[in-house]
Amino acid sequence: MSIRKASARCTPAARFVVCVENAGYPASLKLHKLYRVLPDAGAAKDGDIRIADESDDDPLYPADWFVALDLPQRVKTSLLRRLAQPQSA
Repeated sequence: MSIRKASARCTPAARFVVCVENAGYPASLKLHKLYRVLPDAGAAKDGDIRIADESDDDPLYPADWFVALDLPQRVKTSLLRRLAQPQSA
């Protein structure tokens, strides 16, 4: 696994995944939490997935640690709206 900074944070069709494995990263990767997938063709070729998390680093993790979710558009819109809001302290 490598950590590279993502250059683009927007994607035309938002994708979401749920974490099902976090071996070695329990503090930064929460089991059963929903994460937004960020596009990264190079990572996908290597079997990795880039996710948006609280760190703003947009790290890579093994793709098989996540399960893709097919969410209704209304849910995606709601999640994206929430993610765009500033986090309260």
